[in-house]
Amino acid sequence: MKKTIDDMKIKMEKTLDVLSEEFKTLRAGRANPAIISKVNVDYYGVPTPINQIAAVSVPEARLLLIEPWDMKSVKAIERAINEADIGINPQSDGKVIRLVFPPLTEERRKALCKDVSKMGEESKVAIRSIRRDAVEKLKAMKKNSEITEDDLKQGEKKIQDATDKYCKQIDSMASEKSKEIMDM
Repeated sequence: MKKTIDDMKIKMEKTLDVLSEEFKTLRAGRANPAIISKVNVDYYGVPTPINQIAAVSVPEARLLLIEPWDMKSVKAIERAINEADIGINPQSDGKVIRLVFPPLTEERRKALCKDVSKMGEESKVAIRSIRRDAVEKLKAMKKNSEITEDDLKQGEKKIQDATDKYCKQIDSMASEKSKEIMDM
């Protein structure tokens, strides 16, 4: 029973990590290298993440600077950013690529907050799914006489407590991200 609950908690932690990474990729008006972390460049026929073929820095709050180590890859990086449709047009001088993040409009902020809420709800659905699987495992253990009725009830309570804890954490993360977006 303990292994089932521990496995469930590990899966719930992973769900929180995934949500945290998704929040990092949201374009919230500030320059953030995580926004281009999923953009792959066709580098000599191999899809390669930008951070593996260029130095990515944030010299100013609204500016992301990409300095390719191979100057021949500048055009390929520009093309990959345009195709990734992150909502920012790259500006290049042939040596470095600049991504200037415009200030967000009120309408865009509200849309981003809705996206944050949606991501939070999807994560809570994932948490509840993990809970359901763990409860089913405990019930199967009870059916096979591996645990008692009391163990089942205790296990279900522990599972529900963990589920509530992780759902509160998701709500907290979502409200912090929404507040960050609206305060810019």
